[in-house]
Amino acid sequence: MIDPMDLEFLHPLPGLHPHVDYRLEPVDGAVGLFSLESRTDEGIRLFLVQTSVYVPDYSPTLPAAALAELRGDAADAEVDVFVVATAGDGGPVVNLLAPVAVVDGGRAMQVILEGTDFPVRAELVRPAA
Repeated sequence: MIDPMDLEFLHPLPGLHPHVDYRLEPVDGAVGLFSLESRTDEGIRLFLVQTSVYVPDYSPTLPAAALAELRGDAADAEVDVFVVATAGDGGPVVNLLAPVAVVDGGRAMQVILEGTDFPVRAELVRPAA
């Protein structure tokens, strides 16, 4: 289980410039679902899902340069991967093309997986109980 934590994005999320400071909070009663709220603008909130829970077969290769920037001096730091969830016509969808990577200590980055076939709007399937 991932505890609530403050995140600092190394670059603003697309469309949310200049905001980089967020709070990641688990949603009560929904394992693997998180609220990501701006710490500087209370009107900004996204939902993230933990890929290991909701899309366990999803294992993107994050670019080495992005990982190096994200990890900084902690070259072996473990990376947790989330994807943004939104409402689609037939139910929730997730953006597999641009995962959010987080390391201990609260450094975060949304990474665009260029040159891949991952969809921007993949149907989210309820995890097995």
